[in-house]
Amino acid sequence: MKSFNNEPALKVAEFLLQIKAVKLQPNAPFTWASGWKSPIYCDNRKTLSYPKVRTFIRQQFVQSILEKFGKPDVIAGVATGGIAHGVLVAEEMGLPFVYIRSEAKKHGLTNMIEGVIESGQSVVVIEDLISTGGSSLKAVEALRAAGCEVKGMAAIFTYGFQAALDEFKKSKCEVITLCDYQTLIKQALLSSFISEKELKSLEIWREDPSNWPK
Repeated sequence: MKSFNNEPALKVAEFLLQIKAVKLQPNAPFTWASGWKSPIYCDNRKTLSYPKVRTFIRQQFVQSILEKFGKPDVIAGVATGGIAHGVLVAEEMGLPFVYIRSEAKKHGLTNMIEGVIESGQSVVVIEDLISTGGSSLKAVEALRAAGCEVKGMAAIFTYGFQAALDEFKKSKCEVITLCDYQTLIKQALLSSFISEKELKSLEIWREDPSNWPK
């Protein structure tokens, strides 16, 4: 799991920092739902409010997908963060779009995949953020259960946790990301969003997030 191209990845990082889609606060950490203390908070939904940013992300998605996976039959977005970006990518590529719910509906047709998709079609999955990889791989499994060939996944940002890397490898799902944690903190230092001391703290968190800041 790696950023596909370093120069555009730094640009994505710069955008995420500028619009505060990513906030870095090593001295005033956030608390995740898991209970982890974290020096970073990521909300890539904010990118949709900035035409210049969302356009750049869309263009990078399309270029990276074509170079790495070729043109699939369908683009699929992971609910909810991957839906809007997935639609933009599908529109740019002239492809059908579907999205995958976090769980099947409790009523009606009890769909987990919304939209029209057929067994045997090739799919690239769009995600906004990969942390542990659980919800992302659940979407991949739903598509495979429907008889689709998942060519891979493309995401805006990943923390690059080893547990996620292991799970994607185990599931034989290749992932490309427009930006990753190491690129982000590198850009944050270059742009003076953080100090050298804060960089060290951020690097330590990345190595052992469950025990940080002990």
